[in-house]
Amino acid sequence: MSARIGRLSRIAFLLTGEHHAAEDLVQVTLIKVARHWRRVIRGGNPDAYVRRALYHEHVSSWRSRRHREVLAADPPERQAGRNESVDAVRRIVLRDALARLAPGQRAVIVLRYFEDLSEADTADALGCTVGSVKSQTHHALGRLRVVAPELAELIEDAEVPA
Repeated sequence: MSARIGRLSRIAFLLTGEHHAAEDLVQVTLIKVARHWRRVIRGGNPDAYVRRALYHEHVSSWRSRRHREVLAADPPERQAGRNESVDAVRRIVLRDALARLAPGQRAVIVLRYFEDLSEADTADALGCTVGSVKSQTHHALGRLRVVAPELAELIEDAEVPA
């Protein structure tokens, strides 16, 4: 269970940009999911259900508040065995660049490239059309190219069809 909480927390951090907001997002989502847990289990894929609920809760919160997000100074937890200095610089640049995206664009980027969801699964998770996902992805990658040219290599890799 702690591995699932850790993953949900990292996803929530990428969506919200700050640790406290991410913790709140995970907590609210799990409370809402717990109310319907028997039905969730019967559905057969509780992990996917919880992830989808997390994204929907995030979208609901930014739609209702319409506020500008401010990122925390601390990046998410580190992974062992990696070049930490290069990763740290890339994380900071990426975090700052994600903060400059609209919340919907950020959600699409997180779902498509962090969660590695297909366009159809991303559309399903966000409750929109595949065309909206494609459009938001295109605009988000274009915005990232402008605000963080140092990420050009990552953006080009993201645009290459699989």
